[in-house]
Amino acid sequence: MARIVITGIGMINALGLDKDSSFNAICEGKSGVDKISLFDASDFPVQIAAEVKNFDPAQYIDPKEIKKLDRFIQLGIKAARDAMQDAALGDDFDKDSFGVVSGAGIGGLPNIEKNSITCFEKGARKITPFFIPSALVNMLGGVISIEHSLKGPNLACVTACAASTHAIGEAYKSISLGTAKKMLVVGAEAAICPVGIGGFAAMKALSTRNDDPKKASRPFDKGRDGFVMGEGAAALVLEEYEDAKKRGAKIYAELLGFGESADAHHITSPTLDGPLRAMQMALKMANNVKIDYINAHGTSTPANDKNETAAIRALFKDYTPLVSSTKGQIGHCLGAAGALEAVISIMALNKGIVPPTINQEEKDDDCDLDYVANTARKADLKAVMSNSFGFGGTNGSLIFAKVD
Repeated sequence: MARIVITGIGMINALGLDKDSSFNAICEGKSGVDKISLFDASDFPVQIAAEVKNFDPAQYIDPKEIKKLDRFIQLGIKAARDAMQDAALGDDFDKDSFGVVSGAGIGGLPNIEKNSITCFEKGARKITPFFIPSALVNMLGGVISIEHSLKGPNLACVTACAASTHAIGEAYKSISLGTAKKMLVVGAEAAICPVGIGGFAAMKALSTRNDDPKKASRPFDKGRDGFVMGEGAAALVLEEYEDAKKRGAKIYAELLGFGESADAHHITSPTLDGPLRAMQMALKMANNVKIDYINAHGTSTPANDKNETAAIRALFKDYTPLVSSTKGQIGHCLGAAGALEAVISIMALNKGIVPPTINQEEKDDDCDLDYVANTARKADLKAVMSNSFGFGGTNGSLIFAKVD
């Protein structure tokens, strides 16, 4: 089987508009969570989120095109452009065999909300013709493929919070099967809007620490009371190792393994079995490499954090890797979370530093691993795992390793 490596990365989130500034802020334990500014949430039970700040789409997109693109696509364009530039491909590459896989959990929810209101209040004739193209999840990949003239497979994953983790797996499959030589993976989400916040709040899934935003997301802490909605995007360029080596590319990591599974249990409540099998499959594919660090799904919900801890315990009997969740810093970015956390994991691998789990204040007896509490830790990392679990009982796990 071909060796698949990552040669370009990019990300944008609540702590920065590029991979380096945001990763540094994550490792410094900063929080991007604050009062919602994208709409008036003063009457909502949840009034906090991790918004991308100071993002001006006109810096990256023709102003005439902005109104045609939902915010999640705008964020994805920025991350994809950074990853492509980082990969240093130049103009001399086979664009016919270069594909795109996009991932999002919801897609253009703000536009769906806005145009639904327009339809009911003003009538169907007032709906913008750009509505449908701006809301489709696969339009994220469609727009990006047009910008970069990528004519290989154009795929999309819509598997809730595991979407862009699965997108990375799909990119691996495309290259391994020979349907593409290179793949660009883009995960993006921007669902911080009234119906998005209101919908998750109605499920009692979100933290209600409105008076203390910076400490609202507290993965694995005893006082956790729900996740904080985030937004952002991340992108990765994948290609065969031999091709990357031949063109002298910088190789960040090799994708050694991935696992996919279903709980087949409940639409929102997790099981130990599903996440465990996803991690087991990833490890088996990676020839049981020793995992030094796990970037956990770690949502800050009572059920997920307890369940994920138990699954990690069940898998790693001889040793326990370091574990942390970076959702305390950038919120839960839903379908973009997998790509963001894959980039964070790869950067941790390259820089030899494990990002902290912030807001660890009170020990939970059901969460008894080393979560690198509050302060980043230097470590000799050779292989790392990134987990993503989504509503519907869909699970994904990735393993990245240094290339000798």
